[in-house]
Amino acid sequence: MVDALQTPLLDTVHYPADLRALAPTQLRQLADELRQETIAAVGVTGGHLGSGLGVVELTVAIHYVFDTPNDRLVWDVGHQCYPHKILTGRRDRIRTLRMGGGLSGFTKRSESEYDPFGAAHSSTSISASLGFAVANKIAGKPGKGIAVIGDGAMSAGMAYEAMNNAAQAGNRLVVILNDNDMSIAPPVGGLSAYLSRIVSSREFLGLRDLARKVAKRLPKPIATGMRKTEEFARGMAMGGTLFEELGFYYVGPIDGHNLDQLIPVLENVRDAEEGPILVHVVTKKGKGYAPAEAAADKYHGVQKFDVITGAQAKAPPGPPQYQNVFGAQLSKEAESDPLICAITAAMPSGTGLDGFSKAHPERFFDVGIAEQHAVTFAAGLAAQGMRPFCAIYSTFLQRAYDQVVHDVCIQNLPVRFAIDRAGLVGADGATHAGSFDVTYMASLPNMVVMAPADEAELVHMTHTAVLHDSGPIALRYPRGNGTGVALPEVAERLEIGKGRIVRQGHKVAILSLGTRLGEALRAAEALEARGLSTTVADLRFAKPLDEDLIRKLLTTHEVAVTIEEASVGGLGAHVLTFASDSGLIDAGLKLRTMRLPDLFQDQDKPEVQYAQAGLDADAIVDTVLKALRHNSNAVVEGARA
Repeated sequence: MVDALQTPLLDTVHYPADLRALAPTQLRQLADELRQETIAAVGVTGGHLGSGLGVVELTVAIHYVFDTPNDRLVWDVGHQCYPHKILTGRRDRIRTLRMGGGLSGFTKRSESEYDPFGAAHSSTSISASLGFAVANKIAGKPGKGIAVIGDGAMSAGMAYEAMNNAAQAGNRLVVILNDNDMSIAPPVGGLSAYLSRIVSSREFLGLRDLARKVAKRLPKPIATGMRKTEEFARGMAMGGTLFEELGFYYVGPIDGHNLDQLIPVLENVRDAEEGPILVHVVTKKGKGYAPAEAAADKYHGVQKFDVITGAQAKAPPGPPQYQNVFGAQLSKEAESDPLICAITAAMPSGTGLDGFSKAHPERFFDVGIAEQHAVTFAAGLAAQGMRPFCAIYSTFLQRAYDQVVHDVCIQNLPVRFAIDRAGLVGADGATHAGSFDVTYMASLPNMVVMAPADEAELVHMTHTAVLHDSGPIALRYPRGNGTGVALPEVAERLEIGKGRIVRQGHKVAILSLGTRLGEALRAAEALEARGLSTTVADLRFAKPLDEDLIRKLLTTHEVAVTIEEASVGGLGAHVLTFASDSGLIDAGLKLRTMRLPDLFQDQDKPEVQYAQAGLDADAIVDTVLKALRHNSNAVVEGARA
């Protein structure tokens, strides 16, 4: 804790240049103040807390030693970047994190020159940093690429693909492995710190390089023996042989919270002539905040909370979350079906499968941050007669699209895709929005795409997916709570490609896919109040379309509107294509499509995002009224201005 009598150093540090003007003896105080400021800010905003607390000292050390932003610092995923934002000119806005018009919860290029690379999917940092390093090397410019990557993110193949090509960057690339959950014991005592400092020094690097050159001139058996002896010695002391084989010079592990160890090691790495270099630091998630340290998830993601007690603000009681409805139903199905398996990519609780993992541990597989492997693994299970469910967030499934096409759809294998976080996701913003899955899944031959309108429909669709053995099938559902409808005691098997009428009218038809159904029904009430009799259909399926129902609605109503929580190219495009192929356009059809706008929407409350996107009840009414006033019979996709 910071002594109240001390002058606050953080008030004097607005940018890293101010930080570098401090004496090394002042950095401990600065780190303590930075930790307190991070806790206070996230207490107001909510967000990712534990990961940022774990890298406070590392953040201070990196900005103190390296010449950021000329040295390009890339935080993998970016969820641990709140201390970094405070030190890079954004402290005055830190209490707007994840809010509409505020700071992003991740790094973002448009926000600061100290965020040279953004996005928020894992395992990209080494590739991006390698790009920065090589570009500077080609141009003859100074500046390193520095990647900070967590041990979880190192489970993804992309990290190793980048490391396999890193030799091209030479000493311009530094990878800092932030290890807060690996089995390697944290280093203790002075010996480990001393060894790390020695092996990162220029003298040791030069001696090692000389030994390699000498070994090349010796007879092969002697040279091989020397190499094995060096690997054994270094591996015994520090465990770096894997990274050495990938072409990195390994330093560590070192205590990521001890600035007296971090600073000299990073200075040696900065000045090294050999590279690339991997620095292995061991940190503690939630470090310095007792409630976070005591929590099972180390306060990874939190609501607003009381800083003194750590108690998080509780949302008022409400309907169950969609992910938990899916997880509970799948676990129930698995009780009587031994063929059901569940696969997720490092998101067991996020996808609602934590209960399944406890009830059916032998049929639950968390493959880590490896979506490509998850999909092809599921395809192998399906090819051997199992009924695999691949539960992955919509935004993360994008990373495995080739596997969906090549390994699942071409072979027509019955892999079940549970696509979580479909649609807009609120505070996580554009990087985590599930905007594109209807488009990229419904375009694939053999694929079936379902979208429940509420949690009861999700139960039916989960059961339907279990029994669908003739090819791949996907069900997409949003983040958050359901609508509050009663869950069915017995799940119903839905007929593939068949929708339902939920409200009958005769002048206006609203064709809804997914959880916009509630807004469609509210719009229908408003239209009825204007004397416009309105039918509302829940199509249930984006593919295959219920062509009989759609044809009937388009030919018996004056205006038809489709609505979906997805990008252009989804349901609306498929309905328009069907209408064109069926000759309905020639009959003077008035059809409008409503879908997400062709842009990446920033973070805000979900209801605000959908209003901005023009996908609420008011927007539906506006679209219908404009179509009725339109003098022509043009068929326009997305006619709303």
